[in-house]
Amino acid sequence: MAARKAPARKERKARARSSARKPQATNGHKIAPIGIVSANVTSVEVRSVDVTSVTVSDVAMMGAELQSHKFHVGQTVFYTSSPISRPGASGSYKVVRLLPSDGDDYQYRIKHAGEAFERVAKESQLEVEG
Repeated sequence: MAARKAPARKERKARARSSARKPQATNGHKIAPIGIVSANVTSVEVRSVDVTSVTVSDVAMMGAELQSHKFHVGQTVFYTSSPISRPGASGSYKVVRLLPSDGDDYQYRIKHAGEAFERVAKESQLEVEG
């Protein structure tokens, strides 16, 4: 039986087409063709950090410095309500939970001993009681 040459030609054409294709994106990253990559960098700052010299206490201190809430859970604070919301709600409250910022102020969930519910208060509405 004689071998046909047609499949060999098709394979060569397919290989030629696949090698001429543009680079494909992989894992969501775009690949730029060689020679077109450009960068506009005005300044680069390189810092070296000796990781072996960082201790757990150093990391704990950095974390404490990054803590941005003024009050902590369990602390007793004086809450001053705005005249618009509930003017009679001002008084002594306990901080129950720290909440994220609303853009201007950090927020807290606070609870009064004589009330069955909790309130959300901005940091600017709270003062250290004492």
